[in-house]
Amino acid sequence: MASVLIALGGNVGDVRQTFRKAIANIRGMAQAALLARSSDYATPPWGEEKQARFVNACIEIDTGLDPHALLFTLQKIEKKFGRDRAAEQRWGPRTLDLDLIAYDDAILDKPELTLPHPRLFERAFVLVPLAEIAPDRIIAGQTPARALADISTAGIERLPDLP
Repeated sequence: MASVLIALGGNVGDVRQTFRKAIANIRGMAQAALLARSSDYATPPWGEEKQARFVNACIEIDTGLDPHALLFTLQKIEKKFGRDRAAEQRWGPRTLDLDLIAYDDAILDKPELTLPHPRLFERAFVLVPLAEIAPDRIIAGQTPARALADISTAGIERLPDLP
């Protein structure tokens, strides 16, 4: 079994309900145990700034799927919730984005999958929820808590828990 960190994001539709359903799908389709789930955070758009704010969160799961099989499963779940990677604008609006952040200590550099995620330490919208659930996990030689100290978290706010 592998300890895996996944970032969730979206800004179209009822994103927080989509997260609930997507996490249930991840657990079922990846035969995964949910080890941790961060709070949800409202975050400014990144890359393409003229769009609605995003909601972001992170989860930690334990799964027996290999990284490529897990990536395939995550992309299948995104599609189930309305994401069409072929038709979307890069960094544009989306119903659901599932990013594989880290898979145990695996280091991969393939066209379809890079681990750990290559832009993890540039993105406060990932680091804030990640630092909530895995502040001291060493990823590519540093921890989310340490990386977060070096970037701005302006505009990121924790959302109240859903009932």
